[in-house]
This record gives sequence, C-alpha cells and structure tokens, in this order.
Amino acid sequence: MSDSFIVAIDFGTSYSGFAFSMTSREEDIDPYLPPWGEEVGLETPKTPTCILFDEHQQFVSFGYEAKVSYVKMRGDDARKKFFFECFKMSLYGKKLSSDLTIRAANGKWMKGLKVFTEALRYLKDSALRTINNTSGRKFIASDFNWVLTVPAIWDPSAKQFMRKAATQAGIVTKGNETKLIIALEPEAASIWCKKLPADGFTARSQGDNTLEQSPGTQYIVVDCGGGTVDITVHEVLDGGDLKELHKASGNNMGGQTVDQKFKELLKTIFCDGVWEEYERQYPSEVQKMMYDFTLFKKKDQEVEISCPYNLGKLAQEVKDVEAFFQTVSGASWNEGSIQISREKLRSFFKESLNGITASVREMLRKDLNIEYLLLVGGYAESQILQQHIISQFSGQCKVLCPFRAQEAIVKGAVLFGRTPEVVASRQSAFTYGLHISNRFDASKHRADKKYTNKDGDWCDGIFMKLVAINENVAWDDTREHTLTPTRSDQTFMNFPFYCTEKESPFYIDEEGVEKIGSFKVNMPDTRLGMKREVKLKLKFGFTEVLATATDVESGSTESIELDFMRKL
Repeated sequence: MSDSFIVAIDFGTSYSGFAFSMTSREEDIDPYLPPWGEEVGLETPKTPTCILFDEHQQFVSFGYEAKVSYVKMRGDDARKKFFFECFKMSLYGKKLSSDLTIRAANGKWMKGLKVFTEALRYLKDSALRTINNTSGRKFIASDFNWVLTVPAIWDPSAKQFMRKAATQAGIVTKGNETKLIIALEPEAASIWCKKLPADGFTARSQGDNTLEQSPGTQYIVVDCGGGTVDITVHEVLDGGDLKELHKASGNNMGGQTVDQKFKELLKTIFCDGVWEEYERQYPSEVQKMMYDFTLFKKKDQEVEISCPYNLGKLAQEVKDVEAFFQTVSGASWNEGSIQISREKLRSFFKESLNGITASVREMLRKDLNIEYLLLVGGYAESQILQQHIISQFSGQCKVLCPFRAQEAIVKGAVLFGRTPEVVASRQSAFTYGLHISNRFDASKHRADKKYTNKDGDWCDGIFMKLVAINENVAWDDTREHTLTPTRSDQTFMNFPFYCTEKESPFYIDEEGVEKIGSFKVNMPDTRLGMKREVKLKLKFGFTEVLATATDVESGSTESIELDFMRKL
C-alpha cells in the first residue's frame, strides 16, 4: 500500500485523538481530524484520555463514553470498576519497566502496559473504522504508516514503553516496526505552524502575526499540554527543513497543575473529612466536577460550578453548607453553586506559569537569536496562559499561538509521517557508548580492570564513546566504527550499549552510566585470528537509535533498536 497513507495518534495527558491523510505524495497534505463527542452532544477535536475496565480488568470503553459511563455509576458499582484518566503522567520522569503498575480511581492497581495498550488499540480501531466508513473500502492497520506522538522531555524508556504498547495493540507487527514512527510533540507542532498562513494564528504580541520562513530564522516552541510542558528551539534551513538548536527541555507544569489547585481548594472548603468521604463514596461525581472545571479554566473570568447533591448532603450532615465557606477567601456559596472569583482562578495558574516562565527564560539565555515563540498544545488555549506569556516575553520575541492550538500536534504529526527528514538534525540527549576492551596500558588504565588471555593483557569495561551529549546528529547520519576481537579464536562478539548524561566517561561502571541494550554477532571463521573485523553502524538521527553490526568475513549481521526499558 502507498506510503502516503498516514495515521497519526496524539495520545495526550488530558485529551487524545487522531488525524489521517490518504493523499498521494504529489499532493499537498491536508490532514483530516474527525470530531468526537456526538454521544454527549459535543463536537471536539479530541476525546478525554479516560479508559474504563470492568472488575475483571477487561476493557469496557474509552474517551467520552468511558467518562459518561463512570460518572453515571452508583458508588458501589464505581468502586468495583477500574477507571483511569490522565494516566500518561505515570510515564513522566521515570526509568520504566514493562512491570509498571498504575492506580485507578478506585485506588486499585493495574498493569500499566495493559492500560496503555488497550487505549492505543481503541484509537487504532476508531481510526480504521472512520477511514473505512468514509472511503467505502476495507483497510487494515498494515496498510498505513503510523505516527505516535510523545513529549520530547520523556525519558527514552517511556518512548520505548509506548512503542511496546503500540505493538501489542496491533498498530504494527513484529518485523514491520518501521511502519511506526515515534514523533516528538513540539517537533510535530513546529512542522504544522510552519505550514500555517498569516491568519492561522490568534494570540500575538506585535502587529505582524506571520511566522518568517527564511533560512536562519530561529524560534522556540512551547508545547503546553495537560501534563508536561515541552520546549524546543528550531532554526529554518535552506529548503525549509528544520535544525534543532538545543535539546528539548521542560517540566511537568502542564494544565493538570491548575486542576490540582482547584481540587485542593475543594478539599479546603469541604474540611472535617467531608471531601475525602465524598471522593471515596462518589468517585464518578468527582470526575464530573473536574471535567466541568477544565472547560471553565480556558476563560479569564469568574467560575461558577454546580455543587453535586451528594457533596452537599455529606457537608450538611456536618454543618450548614454556607458555613464551610466562611474561612475560605476567593470562594463563596451561591444557591447550590460554588463560586470562584477571577483572582482566585488566576492564583491556580501561578505555580504553572512560574514554572513555564523559568523554563522559557532559561532557554532564551542561551547564545541564540530567537525571533518567535510558538505557543501550542491544549493548555495553550487558556486565556490566562496566553496573556501571561505575551506579557513576559513579547519584548524579546513575537508570540504566536495557532488557531485550535490543541490540533497543531496531531496535524503536524501527519506531515512528519510523510517527510520525517524535515527535522534535518537533532541534538543528542545523551552520550552513547559501547563496552569494549583495549590493550592494557598501566599508565592510563586501572589495575583492577586488567585481565590476561593467550593473546595478551587487556583492560576491560572501557566506555567507547559513539556520540556525545548535545552533539548535532543529522537525520540520515550513520556513524561507522570498526572493531576487532580480543581473542584469536573468538567465535562471536558482544555489543553492550550504554548511555549517560556525562560528557566523556572512561569506564562503563561509573555513576550515571546505564546499559540500554546488547546483541552479539557470530564470527565463525577464525582463520584470520586477530585481524578479523566487525563493522558497527549506528543511526542516531531519528527519535530512536538503531545499531547494526556485520562480521566482514562471514557476512553475519545483527541489528537492534536500543531498548531503554529496565528489566526487573
């Protein structure tokens, strides 16, 4: 099937969706983004990242359907079910293994890989169903190239975790892994923003609201999602390709932090154990209140949320509901509703805005010539966030926010699936190396690393640097190295790979150096003894690392896509 058939899945912390294109390579891509929410009277570009399993951990539903089903459940029924939302953050800031467990709303735990796999399976099936219904044809997953977006600041093990979940979900099959591309969210957004016309942007700090495309133009992309804030810097090259000028940075100060402040306020208001009891008895109603708040927080105005009957009833059993508000500033009771002042709402954003501001300032202090700041992601649709970024940075660069900012990533991911080489180079996030042995030299090698065989004295455990942290690596760049055996009768060669944030470690057992994968290559022909060679090729330019080693004499070859997930 044509490689111009592309489906991109934007698996977000708060909302998820997909877009696709079936236009030929000669035509300009215009990704189609189907609407969600018809079953609840809505029409939105994404659906909530919520998933519901029954008491036996069998998949029930995803998105709006899962949220509505859970919200309607009675207390006892809700406590039996496994409901997850915003579970993507369980992958943030961790070295992961396949055994990761995550906590459901009922307080019980479930294998994270199963939760992510079923969510991706649902999105894959929805995409194929939509495509088949609109085209009148019968397509299957292998007919498409797939793109899955992830935060740029995620640990490599989290990206590997998502690839494993996507494979288990049937998006790709073993041996067909190249049909799945892992795309970095700010890169995808950057690619989409480059395509937009002048009237494609809303928030702007200065009169001219176009994004200059001439070679040498530098801009910073601030991708504000529900969980993470991803920041990267691109420069436009001749021909329109992009060069990453600094490795991605960011934090976990996304829109969820604002939601958490709202929940903390409710806990403060409904004190004396009322809120805790409400969460325990009516978890589905809590979900409804939090969802209502996510809509209100987009505006810079007073918020009024209806107080659910069961929350009011539990409060009334302790004291008059109005009495709960007497010692709380910025919130009041108004005939069955909880009113939150505009100033109080803004205070919920303070920690998040400070975190985003600090991360952007740190990037702007680099020796760069940033002309634009692109504000993208679902959280970027908040008026309070937009106004803050403009007030803080409009003096240094032009601030642009695309219309429908939460669509920029998934639409850009479709473009990226067509031409991944558009990001011509990236900066390596780590120093990568190989475990080797060299001839022992007492003047530079540790004595405890020495070992002897019939072919001489050797130093074991040396870190052979393959690429350095912050080094520019072109998208199609292949690094080649030649290695020789340490024994004349050696019949295979091991290739253990390591990574670290250190610039130049000497040994593999230094602190902060981690093994990320290994394979071995057979060397059956021993006639040339120590003169035999194995050629190692590494492809670093993509979002993952591919290593291939070939024994020159026999032609024996092995490859590995380096696995960053720890084995427990």
